[in-house]
Amino acid sequence: MRGLVDWLDRRTGIRGLLHQALDEPIPGGARFAYVFGSGLLFLFLSQVVTGVFLALYYVPSADHAHTTVAYIVKEVSSGSFIRSLHVYGSSAMIIVLLLHIGQTILFGSYKRYRELLWLAGCVLFALILGMAFTGYLLPWDQKAYFATAVGTNILTEVPLVGGWLKQFVRGGTDLGTLAISRFFVAHVFLLPAAVFAFVGAHVFLFRKAGAAGPPVPVQPEKTESFYPRQVLMDIAFTAVLILALGLLAWLVPAELGPEANAADTRFLPRPEWYYVPVFQWLKYWPGSRAVVGIVVIPTVIAALFALLPLIDRGGERRPWRRPFSIGGFAVVMAALVALGVQSHVEDERDPAIARQLSVQHDAVKAFMSEAFEPEVAAGSLKVENAALANPVVAHGKAIFAAQACDACHGADARGTDSAPSLIGVAAKYPSGQLKQVIKTPNAKMSDGGMQPLDAPDPDIDALVAYLESLK
Repeated sequence: MRGLVDWLDRRTGIRGLLHQALDEPIPGGARFAYVFGSGLLFLFLSQVVTGVFLALYYVPSADHAHTTVAYIVKEVSSGSFIRSLHVYGSSAMIIVLLLHIGQTILFGSYKRYRELLWLAGCVLFALILGMAFTGYLLPWDQKAYFATAVGTNILTEVPLVGGWLKQFVRGGTDLGTLAISRFFVAHVFLLPAAVFAFVGAHVFLFRKAGAAGPPVPVQPEKTESFYPRQVLMDIAFTAVLILALGLLAWLVPAELGPEANAADTRFLPRPEWYYVPVFQWLKYWPGSRAVVGIVVIPTVIAALFALLPLIDRGGERRPWRRPFSIGGFAVVMAALVALGVQSHVEDERDPAIARQLSVQHDAVKAFMSEAFEPEVAAGSLKVENAALANPVVAHGKAIFAAQACDACHGADARGTDSAPSLIGVAAKYPSGQLKQVIKTPNAKMSDGGMQPLDAPDPDIDALVAYLESLK
C-alpha cells in the first residue's frame, strides 16, 4: 500500500493535497457548528446522483413529462424512492443552507478579509433557490404547473423588461413544451455547472482566508487540525442526513398529482413550503403597489444581505456586541416564518379554500393509488380510432367538449385535480346507471362541481357511448 501511495504521490502530489485538505488549523478546535458546509456539499452531490437516475427516464415535453414521471414513480424499480430522495433533498438543502447562513452571521465569520467568500456564498444561495424553482415544473402535474405560472407571472412586475423576461423564461406566452425544455436545461445543465464553479470558488476562498473560529478570541494552543475530530463530526452529520432522507423517502414517498390542465380554473396553486412566505407576501401588494413589494423591497433586502461584510466592517464578532446584524437577520427570519404561518391560517379559515384544497389533495391521493397507464392505453389513440369507426362515439366526444366536461376531466378524460379520470368508468356503472348519473349526479359529484346534463336523449346516449369507449 505504501508503495502504491508513493507511486501516486510522485505523479499527482496526493500527499500534499491531503495535507492541505486535512491538516488545516481550526481556531478553538472542532465544533458541530461547523458541519453545515460539509452537509450542504453532500446534499448537492446527492441531488446530482439522484437527478442523473431520474433523467434516464424523463422526457422534457408537455406530451410526455408527466407520463414519464408517473412511470418512474409507479413502475421503475425503486423509482419512487429515488425521486423521493431528490424531492426531500431539495428541502433539506434549503434547511441546511439557512442553518449555515445563521451560524455564519452568529459567529461573524464574514469579517476580516472574507468579503469575497461571503459573496460567493450569496451567489450559491441564489443558485440553490433557482434550482428548486426550475425543478418544480418538471413533473408537469397540476401543482407544478399552476405554482410555476404564478412564479413566472411575478417577472412582469420588473420595470421595462418584465414582459420580455417572462416570455424568455416560458419560451412564449404560455407554459408548454418550450417552458419545460428551458427549465430542464437550466435545472440539469446550467445551474449545476454554476453551482460546481462557485462551490470551487467558495472552498478556495475559505482555504485562503482560513477558518474563522469561534466569535470570542482563543489561545493558540486551543487550535487543532481539521482531521480527525472535525472530519468525524462532518461524517456524523452526513450520516444523520442520510438516515433522515432515507426514512422520509421510504415511509412518506413524494406524491405526484394528475397531469397539468391549464383549463382548470378552480385549482388553487400553493408552492413548496420554502416559497410559501413569498406567496403570502405577494397578497399584500396588489395593483400599482406590486412593483414596491415584489421588486424594490426584496432588492433592498438582498443588497443589504450581500453587502453585509462591507456594512459591518468592525472587528467585533461577539453576537451580543452586534445587535444590528444579528437583529436584522432574526427579524427577516421571523417575518418569513410569520408569513408562512399566516398563509396556512388563512387557508384553514376560508371554508371554500379549505374545501378546494381538500379536493385537490384527494385527487393526488386517487392518482397515486391508480395503476400506471401507458400513453397509448390511456391516451387518445384508441379513443380516436373508436371515434373514427363509430359516428355515435364521435358525436359523444363532441358533446363531451361542448358541455365543457373536459374543463374538469381533462381533454382526454384522464382527470385533473378537480375531477377524476373517466378511463374505465363504464366498468363502474352499467349503461343505464351511467346515463342516470350524467342526468342526475350524486351528492359527491355535485359537491365537486358537476352539474346535471340537460340534453336530448340521443346526445346523452352518444356521450355514454363515448365514455364506454374509454378503456
